[in-house]
Amino acid sequence: MKPRLPQGPTRSASGSTTPYITARGRRVLVEELDRLWRSERPRVTQEVSDAAALGDRSENAEYLYGKRKLREIDRRMRFLSKRLDELRVVEPAPEQHGRVFFGAWVTVEDGEGETSRFQLVGPDEYDPRLGRISVDSPIGRALLGKAEGDEVRVQRPKGTLLLTVIAITYDEGGDGRPPG
Repeated sequence: MKPRLPQGPTRSASGSTTPYITARGRRVLVEELDRLWRSERPRVTQEVSDAAALGDRSENAEYLYGKRKLREIDRRMRFLSKRLDELRVVEPAPEQHGRVFFGAWVTVEDGEGETSRFQLVGPDEYDPRLGRISVDSPIGRALLGKAEGDEVRVQRPKGTLLLTVIAITYDEGGDGRPPG
């Protein structure tokens, strides 16, 4: 059964961000964990072993750096394993099409005619360089549930931002980049 999202902000009762993720986002995290386990960790382990063979470990910078790097890798792997267990993949439901919900690619136009396109995602996928913004951000919250042609007002320190929803899609390009 696919999880259904609330129409409001995605916060749990404890105040922490609800662990929603797109299928693409989960795939990226699984690939990172796999890369760390199969490639990075064995490589760094070998480097530490080679550095340890050189003798005095207390003043061996390569050994000390390698051990620190190994701890960072292990910490990230533990985090990813735990986080992947917590995350719930959200697939768009047919009744969501035509409205903005989690995972939607949204094209908006501001008051000056400038257009922007972005996807509403959870904290594990947030990456503004790739056009992925948090569903919990002021813009994300303002857009939830809106349809094409709807106007939204976003309060920000510089003043109110007025946006018009131009297009909504739930398509994901095979390369993980914005559709279109």
